[in-house]
Amino acid sequence: MKTAIILVNLGTPDSPDQSAIKRYLAEFLSDQRVVNLPRSVWMPILHGIILKVRPKRLAHNYQMIWGTHDGPIRNITAALTQRVGRHFARKYPERDLNFYTAMTYGNPSLRAIMTLAESEGCDEFLIIPLYPQYAGATTGAVFDKMVAATTGRIIPNLRFVSEYHDHPKYIHALAKSVETYNDSIAHGAHLLFSFHGIPMSQSNAGDPYAEQCVTTAERVAHALGLKHDQWSVSFQSKFGPAPWLEPATIDQMKAFPAAGKKDLLVICPGFSVDCLETIEEIRVENQTAFMEAGGTSFQYIKALNATRDHVALMIALIEERLFERELRGAPQNTNKFQQV
Repeated sequence: MKTAIILVNLGTPDSPDQSAIKRYLAEFLSDQRVVNLPRSVWMPILHGIILKVRPKRLAHNYQMIWGTHDGPIRNITAALTQRVGRHFARKYPERDLNFYTAMTYGNPSLRAIMTLAESEGCDEFLIIPLYPQYAGATTGAVFDKMVAATTGRIIPNLRFVSEYHDHPKYIHALAKSVETYNDSIAHGAHLLFSFHGIPMSQSNAGDPYAEQCVTTAERVAHALGLKHDQWSVSFQSKFGPAPWLEPATIDQMKAFPAAGKKDLLVICPGFSVDCLETIEEIRVENQTAFMEAGGTSFQYIKALNATRDHVALMIALIEERLFERELRGAPQNTNKFQQV
């Protein structure tokens, strides 16, 4: 059996120009996992207003963060995948494993990568969405794409990682990245865990995302030995007029200085790699709001990206899913699909 291991991130435009951004947003915002309004209501708004306005507004921001031709999300996710793949090639040379990077929206699409993997002889798939906390709008969307890509007569063996919000290696990696700033914390800096928000309607419908975000923050704070008043949680990137999870990160930025929190550390644990929402929204927009409100020091803690600790986390997730039963000497599960 030849196994394809696919690390899946959100996606990004093909280039930082208006036409590419428009194509990307059209695919992204047409997904009912992302915007679950009636199509008769939403599609005229999307095509009549949003896709005519937002690409122009976003082009400058994407150009500012883009770097090389593939942009940060594709570049960093590919680097992470390559490093994980090299580890398995060294440690398990006898295993028939292929590693791939895919995007939920844009290129390379999950469908295209699964088709490529099948053409290269893979008959088993392990799909790892790079979303530590489960949300229907993110992890659920990847699951939908996976199912849509397996509509042929023969369904391959499928394994799917639905979340890892409290995995020990994930918590360790986050805590270690914060420890670099221990001197700042010791001198009174406040640690803010900023997660991407979701609409309250999705949370109220039973989505476990908010609870998992808080659990992640609590575990990291506990690992660091922080007191309750040394850290807090907020939610960023609100889109549209409907209520979203609160408190909003941008509102906290404006309120912190008046509350005596003038030295701030910000970490965004839900973002596996740095992207527009961290590089521009946090480091530029939110930092500006914080400093204009009277803040004195603002430091952003980078995403795990392709660091050694992130690689170690991915290795653990893969080994647990592919090898754990075998290493324990347990009989192999014959189910065609496993959600783990």
